[in-house]
Amino acid sequence: MTGTGTARPLDPERGTLDKAAGENFPVAPFFLPRAWRTDLMAVYGFARLVDDIGDGDLAPGGADARLLGVSPREAGDRLVLLDAFEADLRRVFDATPRHPLLRRLQPTVRRRSLTPEPFLGLIAANRRDQLVSRYETYDDLLAYCELSANPVGRLVLAVTGTSTPERIRRSDMICTALQIVEHLQDVAEDLGRDRVYLPATDMKRFHVQEADLATKSAGASVRALIAYEAQRAQDLLNEGAPLVGSVHGRLKLLLAGFVAGGRAALHAIAAAEYDVLPGPPKPGKLRLLREVGVTLRGEG
Repeated sequence: MTGTGTARPLDPERGTLDKAAGENFPVAPFFLPRAWRTDLMAVYGFARLVDDIGDGDLAPGGADARLLGVSPREAGDRLVLLDAFEADLRRVFDATPRHPLLRRLQPTVRRRSLTPEPFLGLIAANRRDQLVSRYETYDDLLAYCELSANPVGRLVLAVTGTSTPERIRRSDMICTALQIVEHLQDVAEDLGRDRVYLPATDMKRFHVQEADLATKSAGASVRALIAYEAQRAQDLLNEGAPLVGSVHGRLKLLLAGFVAGGRAALHAIAAAEYDVLPGPPKPGKLRLLREVGVTLRGEG
């Protein structure tokens, strides 16, 4: 995800956490218990920073690189930064990390008995982004989502103490769906970064060339392709949605918000007649609230 273009705070920790307000889905909404909000924001800080490293969106000035022990000469090398960030993550579990966002994460890891695997998955996804910019098949894209998206849902379940194998399975479906939705919204932006997350085999099936994704408005073939991928995301959301009914209280509302956010975004894409090239179609608040109600009632 890209920044707003406005001046960034000099404090890298505060600057990263401030991005939570601009996310598609609430990171740690007010109705959650304070302890959950604290720990979810700590997890968010990690996930946001690793994405900023992978996308080259770190605050100017090189503060994050210095905190990670990366020399100015190598501060522009994303793979070097990701390696240093992984080394600092490992200190969360057995020493004292250097970066303040990882020091903030350490108490959460200890309180919730979190394991390194989901964090390492998010780093691996961003490392893959430096090496892989195209995906041949849908299965290849799903394997990427296993690293880039599914760890987030697993961490939410772990922080809230509600992990079970079945909930993890449903959560993975939701998270993969949300990742695909984000890719559909950001086709033009991703292409600007020389990344295409539409499977090549599907592009061939719908007779779509990369040049077709670089136009100001989508033609019929691109729209058909986007509609096809949107249906896949919708099916995954529907399969994952029973996760909401398996929990109770405020966590149920949080998870309903995630599912509803994906459904509302898909509705916005459909309302734009699957023309995502002018910019990400965004749902209105009323549509989002309607989808929350539908999801909570289990009607979706």
